[in-house]
This record gives sequence, C-alpha cells and structure tokens, in this order.
Amino acid sequence: MLYLLSMYLCWNSFSYAFFCICVFGLVLIIVDIVLVIVDLSLSNDSGDVRSALEAISLVISFFFLIDVLLHVYVEGFKVYLSSKLNIIDACIVVVTLVVTMIYAFSDLSGASLIPRVVTFLRSLRILILVRIFRLASQKKELEKVTRRMVSENKRRYQKDGFDLDLTYVTERVIAMSFPSSGKQALYRNPIREVARFLDTKHLDHYKVFNLCSEKGYDPKLFHYRVERIMIDDHNVPSLEDMLRYTACVREWMAADSRNVIAIHCKGGKERTGTVCSSILDYFGERRTDKSMSSKFQGVETPSQSRYVSYYEIMKNQYNLQLPPQKSLKIKSIRIHSIAGVGKGNGSDLKVKIIVKRELVFQCVCAKQQNCVVFPDTGNNAVIISLQEGPVVTEDVKVMFESSAGLPKGYEDCPFYFWFNTSFVENNRLYLSREELDNPHKSKTWDIYKEDFGVTLSFTDP
Repeated sequence: MLYLLSMYLCWNSFSYAFFCICVFGLVLIIVDIVLVIVDLSLSNDSGDVRSALEAISLVISFFFLIDVLLHVYVEGFKVYLSSKLNIIDACIVVVTLVVTMIYAFSDLSGASLIPRVVTFLRSLRILILVRIFRLASQKKELEKVTRRMVSENKRRYQKDGFDLDLTYVTERVIAMSFPSSGKQALYRNPIREVARFLDTKHLDHYKVFNLCSEKGYDPKLFHYRVERIMIDDHNVPSLEDMLRYTACVREWMAADSRNVIAIHCKGGKERTGTVCSSILDYFGERRTDKSMSSKFQGVETPSQSRYVSYYEIMKNQYNLQLPPQKSLKIKSIRIHSIAGVGKGNGSDLKVKIIVKRELVFQCVCAKQQNCVVFPDTGNNAVIISLQEGPVVTEDVKVMFESSAGLPKGYEDCPFYFWFNTSFVENNRLYLSREELDNPHKSKTWDIYKEDFGVTLSFTDP
C-alpha cells in the first residue's frame, strides 16, 4: 500500500512539475522573441541596456539547452531524433546559444570597422523566431500531461495512435470521461477523437450512454446512437432510471454479438461506476489502474453504493421490477455523536428534504422553524423533531447545511444522503458515519467521530 501511494505521489509531483516547466518554457520563448526584437531596434550607443538584454538572453538560451537535453534523456536519443521538429528545435537552440555567447562575450567595440559582422550576428539571433513552431508540439505535450493529471490513476487507452481516458471494463463495455469540445478538450477526451476511436474499433456497433444531467453534446457525432440518463454529479440515479438503463443495455447487447456500449459521466468515475456496478460487480477494480495508485476509481459515495445494493435486491428478489411502493412520513431526525460537529448541539443546522429534484421540506434549527430541537446531552446526541414532516415516496435526498462553518464537501454541504422508502424497515433508517456522503471520507474524521451517525424515524402517513 505504501509503495503504491509513493508511486502515486511521485507521479503527481512529476506531472505538476512537467506541466509548470512546459508553461514556463512557452513564456520564455515569447520573452526571448521580444528581447531579440528590442535588441535589433537599439542604437549602437545603448550599451548598458544591450548588456542587460544579452545577460537575460544568455540565461534563456541555457534554459532552452537544458530543456532539450532533458527531453533527450526522458524520451531517449533515438525517439527524440525521430521527430524532424525536434531536430530543427535542437539545432536552433544550439545555434542561438552559440550566437548569443559570441554576441555577449566578444568585444565588438570596433564595430565601425566591421558593421556587417555585427549586423549579421544580431540578425542571426532572430532564428529564435523559428522556435515558435515548437509551440505546436509543446501544446500537444501540455494537453497530454494535463489529461493524465485529470484522469489520475484511471486506466487510459494508449494504443493505435489514441491516448484517451477510456477503459474496456469488459470486451463489450467501455467506461470513459466526458467527450468534450472547446477548452475542456484540453484536459478531457476530445469528442472527435472519441468518435474516431469508436468508429475505428466498433463501426456501426456502438451506443453511447451520457449520464450527465448538466451537459450534453451533438449526438450526430455518434450517429445519433446516444442515450441520456439524467444524474446529477455526486448523486444517484433513480431506481426507475437504473432499470430503464439496464433494460436498454440488454436489448442493445442482444441485438448483435458485436454491439458494445460506451458509458460516461464527467470524469467517468462515480455516476459511470454506479450504473456499471449495477451489472458488473467488479467494475471499480477493473477501472482502477493499481500501478498508478491504490485510489479507487469507481463508486465513491455511500449513497451510490447503497443504490447498487438496491439494484441487486431488485434483480434477485423482484425480477428486475420496482419494489412495492411505500409512502412514509418523516417524524424526526436523530444525530449521534454531535459534540464537535458545528456548535455541538445542532442549533447551527438546516435540514433540506428533496424528492424528484424538488424541495419538499426545510427546517432551520436555530429559529426552530418547522422543527423543535431536543438536546440529548447524556447520549451525546440531538433530536430534530419535524413539525408537519413531509410524506415521502421512492427516492429521497436529505441534506444538512451548517451556519457554524462546517467544512463543505460534495453538494456544497457538510453531509447528505439518499435512500429509497421501499427499502426502509420498521419505520427506521440508521446510517453510520461511513454510510453518509462526505463524512465517509477519512479526512473529515477529526470532526465526525467513529460513532457519528443519523437515524430517521418515520410514521405511516
């Protein structure tokens, strides 16, 4: 585990360092071009200014030489020289450095006797302008390293001229990040490259599933074979959508043994993992490249895991049908181990209850608005009794906000969770710290202690 973690940290350190060096190199190219132009425009009696410019140009020239040597070292001599652009770039760097050194260290005070030599040397330094062609290759390198930084340790497809944040979960199931255009294509999968990949590998036999509720794209690029499932980031699909999605997949797969599906959300992790895991239990393990790090790239939030479990129950007990609908009235919310959480007595909390993307209930503990707060100091708990609590059915989201500066995570709130009323037993639902979204992360455990949890109590409507 420590070895994998160290590899992950080293990779990220290298990626960020290389990213910064590339950006710095691009800036220096532009600065050096400006210096050359300024130098050529100076008169012969501008000695002090020219000396300063020569010193700066010399430093920049040495940086470019080191940059070339590092590329040769990293890529290998043969690989580096296989690119004509690299050869031209190296020649320009060496020639420019030599000219800059001659110009900086030679005594040309008698230039009146040899004006043509001075003019030649000064003009020759304009060769650095040719380095502008290097911008194109630097741009590609920046795009590659940026995409790798964003995709972290997810498996990438790096074959046959492709470099995409994309994984074959199985031979017929592909998981990937969002096919992007414009500026986002710099750090995510370029949509035209994704289309080229799918057309190359699975022409006329692929269907794309977009799980993003926040954005879409022109389905024409994928020959209109695009299905869209509306799932908010860091949230869960409805049980109805899960069943609809899996039915669509089964129908498409059964139509032709060559048919494949390509599934994506934004980063190709949580929502993609949730939906894939409903039919592929091993998805998270396959999506994670353990040679890069041990970080789990798949179903991440407890609510997403809960809904995968719901799907398993529907598959095994309800023959892939929705369970019997159950309506419940939320009576109270008990928060366990409240000490150290916000003000430590629940008075800073606001509770929101959302059903089908609509806010159906809200209470403010500080004002006792729509609720009454009962501290249970002896048990290190607080009970929030809801006044006219809502009757809820099917998929329900409960969010907790704080006015006391509790750190926010997903959904811009301290903690939240999803549940489905059909799976509530005995009118009670208890969720431990590890089953709550945001407190499940170990970095929050200095606030949310081991026995932190939430209990919802219901009554029949």
